[in-house]
Amino acid sequence: MKCAIHQPQFVPYLGYFNKIAQADVFVFLDNVQFKKNEFQNRNKILISGVPAWLTVPVAFTFGDTLCQTRIAQTPGWREKLLKTVEHNYGRTPFFAEFGPGFRALLERAWNNLAELNAASVLWLMDAFGIRTPTVTGSDLPEMDRHPTGRLVDICRRLGADTYLSGAGGRDYLDTGRFAASGLTLEFQHYTHPDYPQRSRKNEPAFAPYLSALDGLFNCGGGEAARRQLNLARAEAAEANTKGGNP
Repeated sequence: MKCAIHQPQFVPYLGYFNKIAQADVFVFLDNVQFKKNEFQNRNKILISGVPAWLTVPVAFTFGDTLCQTRIAQTPGWREKLLKTVEHNYGRTPFFAEFGPGFRALLERAWNNLAELNAASVLWLMDAFGIRTPTVTGSDLPEMDRHPTGRLVDICRRLGADTYLSGAGGRDYLDTGRFAASGLTLEFQHYTHPDYPQRSRKNEPAFAPYLSALDGLFNCGGGEAARRQLNLARAEAAEANTKGGNP
């Protein structure tokens, strides 16, 4: 069984969903420290044809985990965010189908950022038809505090024999821990697709690495979109079962 693990992000980019699709189980690692100015409470969409941040305001104290990070009670932030999305994507082919669902998601009351982020991922998974089971990290027994040791513990707890890492894991994972625990380590291969980006207006260049909202509103959901957006499950992945650094 192949396990993938990642912090819950707010409407993350397509590669996040490609990794989920390649796994047999996906874990929302919500009990790690919130990091400001990354992708945990924001992501990029096209605003007036230019990649720009779509941000959820948060209130936190340094050291808070994602599930301790609160959504700030900033007046009107939800409606402002929703109007930004509608203004920039309202004329895309699939906004009428999926826009109301996104509005309903944002209008719900959330206890913390991790809950909103996980819900945004689950909503997009459903739209694309990705059926990988998910687990919330804070629901599992306490794990090793070492970053790689925690991943190994989660895999073993869930009965996985393979851990699927993002490509960036080459830079920080202690690969020897996986081998010593009898786990196969694989690295994700994701090629970002080009697709008709109607929200790009008259700009000829494709803007990659945006929130998956861009792909959803432009290309729709289901099997056809999974193929077009490179979200279908693939067989090939690079395995590293040896100890030492990659």
